[in-house]
Amino acid sequence: MRPALLLVLLFLGSSLFAGNNLKWKKDTVTTTFNNNFVYHVKKAKGTITVDGVFDEPDWQVAQKTDNFFKVLPVDTGYATQPSVMMMTYDDKALYLAQIFYDTIPGKRVMESFRRDFSFANNDNLLVFFDTFLDQTNGYSFGISASGAKWDGTMSNGHSSLLDWDCKWESKTRHYDDRWVTEMRIPFKSLRYPNNSQTWYVNFSRLDLKSDEKSAWAPVPRQFPTASLAYTGVMKFEEPLPKSKTQFSFIPYIFGGVSKDFEAGTDADYRKDLGFDAKVGISSSMNLDLTYNPDFAQVEVDQQIANIDRFELFFPEKRQFFLENSDLFSDYGYHTSTPFFSRRIGLDAPVLAGARLSGKIGNDWRIGFMNMTTEKTDELLARNFTVASVQKKVFSRSNFGVIAVNKEYVNVPSDTSMYNRVFGFDFNLASKDNFWDGKFFYHCSFQPENPDKQYAQGAFLAYQTKHIKVGLYETSIGENYRAEVGYVRRTGYNFIGPSVSYSFVPNKRVVSHGPQVKLDNYFDPGYRKIEHEYEFQYNMQFQDRSELQLSFTNNYVELQEDFNPTHDENNYLPKGSDYKFGGVSLEYTSTRKTLFNYEVEMTKGSFYCGNIQYIQGKVGYRFQPYVNLTMNFNYTDLDLGDPFEREKFLLVGPKMDITFSDKIFWSTFVQYNEQIDNLNINSRFQWRYQPVSDIYLVYTDNYFTGNWNSRNRAIVLKMTYWFN
Repeated sequence: MRPALLLVLLFLGSSLFAGNNLKWKKDTVTTTFNNNFVYHVKKAKGTITVDGVFDEPDWQVAQKTDNFFKVLPVDTGYATQPSVMMMTYDDKALYLAQIFYDTIPGKRVMESFRRDFSFANNDNLLVFFDTFLDQTNGYSFGISASGAKWDGTMSNGHSSLLDWDCKWESKTRHYDDRWVTEMRIPFKSLRYPNNSQTWYVNFSRLDLKSDEKSAWAPVPRQFPTASLAYTGVMKFEEPLPKSKTQFSFIPYIFGGVSKDFEAGTDADYRKDLGFDAKVGISSSMNLDLTYNPDFAQVEVDQQIANIDRFELFFPEKRQFFLENSDLFSDYGYHTSTPFFSRRIGLDAPVLAGARLSGKIGNDWRIGFMNMTTEKTDELLARNFTVASVQKKVFSRSNFGVIAVNKEYVNVPSDTSMYNRVFGFDFNLASKDNFWDGKFFYHCSFQPENPDKQYAQGAFLAYQTKHIKVGLYETSIGENYRAEVGYVRRTGYNFIGPSVSYSFVPNKRVVSHGPQVKLDNYFDPGYRKIEHEYEFQYNMQFQDRSELQLSFTNNYVELQEDFNPTHDENNYLPKGSDYKFGGVSLEYTSTRKTLFNYEVEMTKGSFYCGNIQYIQGKVGYRFQPYVNLTMNFNYTDLDLGDPFEREKFLLVGPKMDITFSDKIFWSTFVQYNEQIDNLNINSRFQWRYQPVSDIYLVYTDNYFTGNWNSRNRAIVLKMTYWFN
């Protein structure tokens, strides 16, 4: 570790707090940057019918937000197309009404009816609620022009986790000069303090025909409109009803058959059942329970051509792990985190689990998770326990403590098999969001407890409309082991400054500028073993298309043997060193046209040879019913003697059909020559009741050469939400 650098970072962080007059005090409404934007929510005197027609008297007297500020392409002035938002409420629900005027000729952009739509591919409304006034956590709801719903929980001040679902209603209608939506969100679906009368809120509109993103409370263009630091204030006419004890029971039944042709085994017939349950311990605390969970309906990962030396990271998609997931998963960096939920249940079935998460008072959050996996032919049963406590400090910062324990069950009495990690994180965020930072220190424990079991890191970043500067530092001990986490590599020290500058001319090119990243890796004795230097020039156009030109310069001294071609007989030996680099060109087209694409082309040297590849994605939509996309990668890798030249193709066509907002069918085919596999995954979903589904999933895998089948499975699953 570098104590001098840590002291500098901490000193700078403390100075920033002093410079911004941030004090350790109980949060109030005045701490939001846009506290002069206030929406007064009147209580409804009559009944609101969710039909997309605003003819009730309560809508006539509701406050109207009729001026939205531009955020992109520039954050000056009002949006070209007027937008109006209204809200009211009763004892059971919050109601929202949206009117988005649209007088530009042409079709409105609506990709599909699928829930949790792609933000950039749809004309849409997003609403962000901060119910606890902490400017860090909240809820997001949205509607696309097709009427597709968006809902998720928010963390880190701006991130939305869209796999969270709740029951709510909406109705969208289209007219020649506008499209409108009426929404009803039950209070029982949200968590907020008792006697709550004030929330933070912002409304965001993406209008692809005018190439504008806008918001009710203004947001600087360098930040997403989801930034909770820039929300306005909503004041309810009367305190909200006290949250009642919530209980949801979600049983499932499952049946399926699979056959492993590669192993030559007989067909395996399965039938099973299990359940999830949600119990509202308080207005801000939730207990999740699961027994014998099955995740057969979860969408498959998109395969990636891997010529890296390290394990790839794939995001968590299983719903049980997602609510308040930042309490468990946001410790450390994305390259070294002590808890990664995908480590649980992918190599052995989960028997049961419980998860407690939520807030205590204004400033404290806690999380506790315990799960047990079953014994298999290859692995003993294991128990996983994670505990996390987070305390808000200053205006938007926090510190947290985490403990992770993995323990094998029913091991011999003279054997100890466990892995434990304890850690501390401090996350810095200034009131105006311009300053961002982190410091963490984690320590692992395992049998025989060798030394050098630490993971430590720090960074400090400053971002304005034109400039972004960051300094990152990491030190990972040789014996650090986080078996329930994700750690790309161990036994190194890292320092990486970065700087970028954006010119904002407000013409067809709305921003452009250079970026420099200088990543340096050192061994435990601080001798350089690797660097990755990247020089970029970025351009963003008025139609939201982007162009990026990059130059890279790399140096590597291998710390382990490396086989980039997966050649069984040849490899690059430990201790050998290489200098290489190349040039890349990336382009992302506008999303408002029916045909869109993104492509990256790279050519250069690679270790002891040369590489060139092209990768990207093309798409076409028959909106809003059919969306066709295809990922592709073609890699030509020539390392010279004694390696054979490798040329491999990865193609992933996908067809996504949304018959309505309740019936969906997607088929994903992935042809991957690098791993000699063709995968077919076809998934039918019928949401026959709110948050209740029937899934039919078919999966098949083949060898790419002789097209012999490897394995095949078909499953039927039904869930029902009792609430």
